[in-house]
Amino acid sequence: MINARSETIAEKASFRAAFRKKRCFIIADSFYEWNRKNGTNTPMRIRLKKDKLFAMAGIWDKWVDASGKPVFTCAILTTKANGLMAEIHDRMPVILRKEDEEKWLDPRLTNPDELLPLLKPYDSSKMEAYEVPDLVNSPKNNTPELLLPKKQT
Repeated sequence: MINARSETIAEKASFRAAFRKKRCFIIADSFYEWNRKNGTNTPMRIRLKKDKLFAMAGIWDKWVDASGKPVFTCAILTTKANGLMAEIHDRMPVILRKEDEEKWLDPRLTNPDELLPLLKPYDSSKMEAYEVPDLVNSPKNNTPELLLPKKQT
């Protein structure tokens, strides 16, 4: 699973231990979400207005596959959408505020009551979203055009 719902992270058996002891950052400069309105899927790029890197709350784990090889996995925590994201989707990644990043990674903190308050929607006034070309729909495409606003015809 690539996403974990923050509202149930402390209770779900599949994520509970990682939430308490294996927290990480997923660093990004933006993320994509598809606006599903009127029967169409429009790819959108969402980023901070200051166009800088940010840390999404993540959890990680290590397990061993059938051949004995270690496998590392991670998941991004999601929360309810803020005002900007609500126009696009009902969920969004948990983007940590700078002042909460150190606390998120602090291994001494294992009590969900101390961690759950960090998992809230990011301030929508500090974010922006714009439509991007349909090229983003295929993982085969990896070009700078995926970051640029879609040209209006």
